[in-house]
Order: sequence, then structure tokens, then C-alpha cells
Amino acid sequence: MHRTTNVRRTAAATAVLALTAATLTLTAGPALATSAHTPASLVEKLTGPDSPNNTWGRWNIKGTDLGILWDNNAGQTLALFGDTFGDAWVGPGGGAFGPGELNWRSNVLLRSADTNLADGMHLDSAVTAGDGRAREILPGLHQPDNTGEVTKIPTAGIAIGSRQYVSYMSVRHWGPPGQWDTNYARIAYSDDNGASWVTTGTPVWNNPSLNDHFQMQAFERRGGYLYVFGTPSGRLGSAYVARVPEAQVLDQAAYQYWNGSAWAAGSSSSAAAVVSAPVSELSVRYDTYSGRWLMMYLQGEDIVLRTATSPQGPWSTGQVVVSSADYPGLYGGFIHPWSSGGTVYFTMSQWDPYNVYLMKVRINTSGQIVEPNLMGDPSFERGALNGTGTGGFWACTGNCGIDHNYWGYSGDNNAFARYNQGWQDVHQTVPVSTFTNYRLTGWLRTSPNSDNGFFGVRGTNNAVISEVNFTAVGPWTRYTVNFNSGNRTSVVVYGGVWTDHGDIWIQLDDFALTKA
Repeated sequence: MHRTTNVRRTAAATAVLALTAATLTLTAGPALATSAHTPASLVEKLTGPDSPNNTWGRWNIKGTDLGILWDNNAGQTLALFGDTFGDAWVGPGGGAFGPGELNWRSNVLLRSADTNLADGMHLDSAVTAGDGRAREILPGLHQPDNTGEVTKIPTAGIAIGSRQYVSYMSVRHWGPPGQWDTNYARIAYSDDNGASWVTTGTPVWNNPSLNDHFQMQAFERRGGYLYVFGTPSGRLGSAYVARVPEAQVLDQAAYQYWNGSAWAAGSSSSAAAVVSAPVSELSVRYDTYSGRWLMMYLQGEDIVLRTATSPQGPWSTGQVVVSSADYPGLYGGFIHPWSSGGTVYFTMSQWDPYNVYLMKVRINTSGQIVEPNLMGDPSFERGALNGTGTGGFWACTGNCGIDHNYWGYSGDNNAFARYNQGWQDVHQTVPVSTFTNYRLTGWLRTSPNSDNGFFGVRGTNNAVISEVNFTAVGPWTRYTVNFNSGNRTSVVVYGGVWTDHGDIWIQLDDFALTKA
């Protein structure tokens, strides 16, 4: 989104909650950022610099957000992004002063056929212009703020047969953080896999009084209906739901709104809230594993998950999926349509560095979050260092610390270790269950002269359980270590380097320790 939609940053927590398998639940109503533990794990940076997809080099996508995902019914996942910027963009956050300066595009569409999301999501192609750069699929007018249309931001996508449907909002005015005004929301459709789109004569929800309930939408199909979940513009409204027969998506008179007791035709103003404010950037999927509807969205400054057995609810209390204490400036939370077997993959945006990440979280058949990431301060944004490395804190062997201000793989921060002699590492002691298989992942890079580094797990007696060895690591690279805990009730996670051959450094970020 545009630069003035930045969510408010919260100060990094000075302490980390003791880690348990429990997750924080939230009641409906206003919420600020929490210091809740983040049960989700970061899988991969999808877009921008340091992304394995190299979206900057391939399609001039250097900064972007959202990443709305849907199955195109032809073996691909379509990924639709919001305000997108090119070569001259330097961040932080989105921003543009003219469509030429930063190659500002209101939205871009990428495609993926990747079915193995455990190691990331490869983006195969884009809707491009003649010069090979990703182009707008729904051109924004890019008019001055509050004079017409600043931009067109996508909010939902779905396929019915071979036709693709997208909902987008026409933004008129960016207000204070988390607040903006829209002219209308509209459905567009494509019959050529997203290359061209039709908006003439399609359903539109006008917003003259700035209080329409369906300015930002989410789509899901079930039982012959397309369900359309909506919120007002901005991040302070409640959620509502409508439905329409799949064969009548383009007939606005066919839409029925849930009024609290029945589905009824008429105006969107008749819809009753199904989830109380604040709700924003909705994503809804029916999950066959749990037999429940999953709703993921931004509540306050955290991404939360609710579940229900019907689209109109009642919806469960919210479970924190990602805490802004670990990923400041987060938003989105768009579920991948190929999530299955209790693993829910989703995209998450961060204002800094204004790009999109693939995340995952586990649920059980009751829709409860289980098997969380056991690491405290996994992204080093809380700045949690102490002398022992226990209680969710990190500790140093030798010379280490936390880099600030746009060093990190995600967010602003990452850990570092650096010196010119001896062993240097960062480490954390993590409680585990006995005789259980675990998987440790993390992202790291080193100085070019690094010649002997290790990433792994050891016992509290310093005996190595499992580790990988590396030398010089150029771009941010994901490392994985699998192990069984044996009779241990805690292990020490570490990453470090021997620095006996010159000034050598390592940077580390986005750790995850989960059951394998």
C-alpha cells in the first residue's frame, strides 16, 4: 500500500514471554500490539532484494506488499500484490511521488506452480509489459491525494471455472496510520489467466458516506456459492458476509447479505457484523482438514486466526498467529489455497522492508494452533539478549549483538557475531519434549573470508546433537537441521563462526524450532 498507510510501530519488548505450547487468545474489540509469542514460522522472503525469487531482477519488483493468493483451477497459484515500486525505491515502506520516478504500479500479478511450500514458493511468471517488467493489471489513476483516485488496491481473488475474479478498492485518501477513504470497491474478471481484465458492468459497492461494509473483501467458494466477506475501508471496522450463486457473480442483484438471522437480498448496509472491530485485510478459507472456516486478518497490530463451522459464524476467539513484537509493521495474512493436513501457509507483509514473506503455522482438527515455533525472539526484533540465553532470551559466546536499521532478512534487526580470533556465536536454550523429532531452520550470511561456521543444536552439556558446517555464505541462505531430543528436556540452538583467519562476521535471522 501507499507510504502513508504505515501501521504504527511499537517499541520492542524488553522481555520475552516464557515459551509454552499455549497461544494467546483475544476477545473481540479494539486491540493494540501485544507481546504475545509468535507460533508461526518464517519460510521465505517472497519478494524484493534478498528474495530467492529475485523479483527485483526479473520483473523490477523491488518493494511491494499483500500477496493475495488463489488457485486458478489450472495448476497454478495466482499471487496479487498491492502498490509496487522498482529500481529507484529505497524504502522504508511504500512511497511514490509519480509513476515514472519509482516505476509505481498499483498492483501486479505473479504466478506459481510450486506444490512444495515447505521450502518456499517459487514464482514462475508475471503479467508483464513489453519491457519485461511486471505491469499493472488494474491501472490506478495515481491522482493527488483526496482529489480522485490515488491507487487501486486488490483485496481478494478467486477462480470459478476458468474465469478469474478479483475485488479491488479505489483509494481516494490516505489518512492517519490505519485509516483511509475509498471511492468504491469493484469486482473485475479475466478469461486469460490474468493478462487482461474487465471492469465494465461488474458489481460495485459505492462508498459516498465512507461507511460501506464491503470496501475490502475476501472470497471463498462452498456449496455452489461464492461467499464475500467484507470490511469498511481502513483498519477499524467489523467484518460482514454476503453470498451469491457462483453462476451469478456478475449480477449484483443476486447477492444476499447475512443480516444476523437470515440471508437476505438488498443493500450491503443491511448486513450484520459477524466479527467485531477491528478487522482488516481479511483472508478466509474453508479447511477440509479441520472441517472449519479459517479467517486470518490484522487485529490491532497482530495477525490473528479465528475459526467457525459456518461462514456467518459464530466465530471463535482469536488466536495470535504472528505478533508485531517479533515482526513490527506487519499486515496481511493471506492464506495459501493449497494449505493442507493442518499446515496453514500464508503471506505476511512488513512495512519495513516493504516486502512479502511466506509463513506457516500448524493447527489441529479443532482449528487450534499447535506445535508452535519454540524460539523466543526468533527475528531479534525484541532485542532480547541476556547472559544465560534462557527464558526466551539470546546470549553470546565471544563478541556478538544485534544489528539495527535494515540489516535483517525480515524487519530491521538481525543477530551478528564478529571478531578476529576464536569461536563467536549467538545461542538460546529452548525447552523441548523428550524423544521427539524436531526441525531447526534459520537464515544466515557471512563475510567473504568466513571459512568454518556451524549452525545447529547442542545439549546443555555443550555436546553437539546435530549441526551443519558452512564456509562463506553470500546472500541470505536458509539452513536446516533435523534431530531427535532423546532424553533431553532442553537444547541449545546456536549459530556461529571460528574467526582465526582475519576479521570474520556472521549475521543470523528468523529462527524456527518446531516438531518435525
